[in-house]
Amino acid sequence: MEKPSLDKAKAGAIRFNTDSSQMEIYDGNQWTGILATSPELQTGGTRAFRAGGNTPGGKTNRIDRFNMDTTGDAIDFGDLTQSINATGQGFASRTRAFRAGGYISTYYNNIDFWTIASDGDAIDFGDMVAAKQNVGALSNSTRGVIPSGSDAGSAVNVIQFVTMSQTGNALDFGDLSVTRKNSKGLNSPTRGIIAGGRVNPANFNTIEFITTSTLGNSADFGDLISAKTNLTGCSNAIRGLYAGGDPGPSNVIEFVTIATLGNGIDFGDLTRTVASAGSAASPTRVTVFGGDTSNEMVYVQIMTTGNAIDFGDLTQSVSECSGRSNGHGGL
Repeated sequence: MEKPSLDKAKAGAIRFNTDSSQMEIYDGNQWTGILATSPELQTGGTRAFRAGGNTPGGKTNRIDRFNMDTTGDAIDFGDLTQSINATGQGFASRTRAFRAGGYISTYYNNIDFWTIASDGDAIDFGDMVAAKQNVGALSNSTRGVIPSGSDAGSAVNVIQFVTMSQTGNALDFGDLSVTRKNSKGLNSPTRGIIAGGRVNPANFNTIEFITTSTLGNSADFGDLISAKTNLTGCSNAIRGLYAGGDPGPSNVIEFVTIATLGNGIDFGDLTRTVASAGSAASPTRVTVFGGDTSNEMVYVQIMTTGNAIDFGDLTQSVSECSGRSNGHGGL
């Protein structure tokens, strides 16, 4: 019979359960089984998505998909529940992809989701705590977290979350240390990172972190190379990348090591200056796409440094779109 440990486990700790013969991870409250699954088994490689945004013809509801393990153009996957822009970031589990908030003719609180492995339209998941545009987002395998955003025109510091395997409304997670909008998130399986953003008239270089499986306020992580808003960010389980943004716009890519604390470090350059782009990650690559009403997709290898190269094209030229994948660093 297994005896209880004298020490309380930390969120992210892993053990082998000799009773069930299964690997388990401690989520901050309990031990849960680690699913033996992968993007290769479910979708033949990491499947990434671009959703919504602003095209030369106006707001769009289109969802694009593409395989991050190859290069090539995106193809049409389906539609969001509404045409919407200013969607900020998306988030995803292995099986579901999400879009939260945005702007139609006013700020929007709806959360959409769709099943990653099959083409089709998004359906309603629930509502955010408040209507927001330009949200940040991040997730582990079970919980999607939505930090920051613009609430009826004003920056907010509220962090909220959903349990991705269910449907329902978002719940309060905690607060950012700095009220801001247009900040962006990325994640490892245990830690979420939130960086950049703006409260008029100033941009922020602040990087903060949370432990995704618990509840609570963010803490200081370090600083970006420069203060930015409208940047994009994503990660594998080890390294997070932030790219583009205003002022400028910028072509700079920088990186952080998620498990440590510290400032952003220069990684390389995008092929062009861009703000309000989307991005997605696999275990080995980050793609950056759209932004400033472009259909361009570029990529870098996460664990190296260097400049981005061409990946392909989206089905539309678009800005203020959101990205997500089933192979990002939180899974």
